[in-house]
Amino acid sequence: MPEIQSVPLPGTAPAESAAVASLMRVAHTDVASGRLARAASSLERALRIEPRNPRLWQELARVRLMQGDYGQAESTAARSITWAGNDERLRAENWRLIAQAREARGDAEGARAALQAADRQR
Repeated sequence: MPEIQSVPLPGTAPAESAAVASLMRVAHTDVASGRLARAASSLERALRIEPRNPRLWQELARVRLMQGDYGQAESTAARSITWAGNDERLRAENWRLIAQAREARGDAEGARAALQAADRQR
């Protein structure tokens, strides 16, 4: 009898594999130690395993924001939103990241729009 693989329902985040959970822990440790390039590398490896995991995209967006790569932070947070499904909290957190990236680039109006989008997620 063939093994049945679980497939996440549309609009739900996939369960993280042990490898992805381990890479996330490494990334968090690296961020705490200021090793942002290593953290980003770990998150990118995790995304090769689970490319539809919105939490990974969000974590990478946070690292990119910390690195001062505001364009990548915004686009990565936007990618997380596309995979967030019905997770309003995750979508709102991503819109706040986008607002921070826009503010850092001097786009005050865009930052306000992103914060309004975050507020609409509730």
